[in-house]
Amino acid sequence: MGHGKLRKFAENETFHCLLQPSAEEVLADGYFNLADHPVKGRWIEQMFGGHEGPIVLELGCGKGEYTLELARRNPDKNYIGVDIKGARLWRGAKTATEEGLCNVAFLRTRIEFITAFFGPDEVSEIWLTFSDPQLRASENKRLSSAMFLERYRHFLRPGGIIHLKTDSRFLFEYTRSVATVNGLPILVETTDLYSDGQGHGTAPSGVRFAHPTIPSERSPRFRAAGGTSLRGSTIPLPAEVREVQTFYETMFLEMGLPITYMEFCPDHDGPYLNPRDPEDFDSAYWRTAEGPRRSLNHQ
Repeated sequence: MGHGKLRKFAENETFHCLLQPSAEEVLADGYFNLADHPVKGRWIEQMFGGHEGPIVLELGCGKGEYTLELARRNPDKNYIGVDIKGARLWRGAKTATEEGLCNVAFLRTRIEFITAFFGPDEVSEIWLTFSDPQLRASENKRLSSAMFLERYRHFLRPGGIIHLKTDSRFLFEYTRSVATVNGLPILVETTDLYSDGQGHGTAPSGVRFAHPTIPSERSPRFRAAGGTSLRGSTIPLPAEVREVQTFYETMFLEMGLPITYMEFCPDHDGPYLNPRDPEDFDSAYWRTAEGPRRSLNHQ
């Protein structure tokens, strides 16, 4: 291991905003009976100094640039970036510490262990930003699969929202199929977030309310629109969705590649189902359509 990584790992131990539990702690009682961490249900008082506000997660946050910018723009919310790579999290934790951001925290853990860290109704939103689409791996490795949705429902509030922002049309279409087979309301969707309104994209001034099912009044997006029916209309998209960009997002935009975006509400009774292949989701087709650009991502 290089001296640079060793220095970062040592400095990580000094950051109050960075929680680094060991896998041994979480797996003390086995993989299927994860041990609850003491922070579970107590993030506000233990990690945010009593700073009240909705908790928003970014899963697979990398260096945390998205988490940090969202926190700067929304001081009334608390943001937690989750990743397994300590050298990446060092950058986010160091910046949060240097800027004195009291509404930012980072968690170093595998996302499979996420239920050990958050209690019922503790989280309001989840961001999946440029997640690995796992093109050839088991679908259970995709962060929008039925298996992960089952984990999220343990701590996501009723009416909570999952944001998916990705350059992978494969992952976008897969997630849309997951929502469809489970009857989950897709609040907004676009296959080209930055388009001029031509083709399948949506105009920069708004996004399409995509699903025929109007979400419950519990949904923040429903309340933000005044609590009225949005079917067939366009609603303003928060500026941060376009203005806050990851390193890879900027790179793909410079290459002229489309960025997809979706918001959906995972409220659901009963077990989640994965889409059938190819009836609900033609993985072979969308894998072929993906093209070679995936090699540029997730380095």
